[in-house]
Amino acid sequence: METERKENVAAESAEVTEGAVTETMKDYEKELEASFRKIGEGDIIKGTVIDVNEEEVILDLKYYTQGVIKAENLSNDPDFLAAGKIAVGDEIEATVIRMDDGEGNIELSKKEANDVLAWDKLQAMLDEETIVKVRIKESVKSGVVAYLEGMRAFIPASQLSTDYVEDLDAWVGKEIEVKVITVDQEKQKVVLSGKAVAREKEAEERRHRISMMVPGTVLEGVVESLMPYGAFVNLGNGISGLVHISQISQRRIKKPSEVLKEGQKVKVKILNTNDNKVSLSMKALEEVMEDVEEDREPQEYTSGESVSTSLGDLLSKLKL
Repeated sequence: METERKENVAAESAEVTEGAVTETMKDYEKELEASFRKIGEGDIIKGTVIDVNEEEVILDLKYYTQGVIKAENLSNDPDFLAAGKIAVGDEIEATVIRMDDGEGNIELSKKEANDVLAWDKLQAMLDEETIVKVRIKESVKSGVVAYLEGMRAFIPASQLSTDYVEDLDAWVGKEIEVKVITVDQEKQKVVLSGKAVAREKEAEERRHRISMMVPGTVLEGVVESLMPYGAFVNLGNGISGLVHISQISQRRIKKPSEVLKEGQKVKVKILNTNDNKVSLSMKALEEVMEDVEEDREPQEYTSGESVSTSLGDLLSKLKL
């Protein structure tokens, strides 16, 4: 029995060992096959960053030799620094510019690969309306310049902010969120907009503020514009509401200007906030005030007997 048990254990051990050897051989075959693949100048290949310094980035290409990208071949951005932008473990696509850099490494250029690959990435950003951060590098006539995916991009002054921009130099060095609004590979043109992102944020904040408004609340506002169908009242904090002509007054009016003027302060009641729009009423407040006045009027005294103030009635009830 003991002999049989030992034989079984030995057999199981042999199977495990054989499996491990087989798996290791398969991995080795893959590595070997990868190391002998054909790579030529002009090819765009992918590698994993294994070292980063001020002068170069070194890649593991799963090849018999490593790939090296010199600092000047990393980006079209003259101020680009690998430190902080590229980290060990990152995957990078780069173009082969020399099969031997003199030290047995393959010399690569991320900048050249970007010139080919960046346009697809930029087009995807445009199609998907992706929001990205860029740092403004310089001011030029009618706008500023930033770099995105290693490509020079223009931000018109009118697209920097929702506010009017007068001093473009004050924006240099700032990091802002933008969207890609134009991609033209043929003309080598990329245009970005910070204004589009700022507008979206303002709209989101406005939606949130409106969602917090409670129907029935009485607010004070200023009439900002009059239309044939009603008056828009500025409630502050970037929110305006509409008082429909039917909700301006209890008496029938033909146009809002009969009772309102622009710049006039008014009190309004929130009717609803449907579809992110604020509907207001001044008429509802008039009705409330009338109800209050009616409640304040003295009630008529009544009793089982009729009340008379005539002198004859009073004297007739006196007993002398």
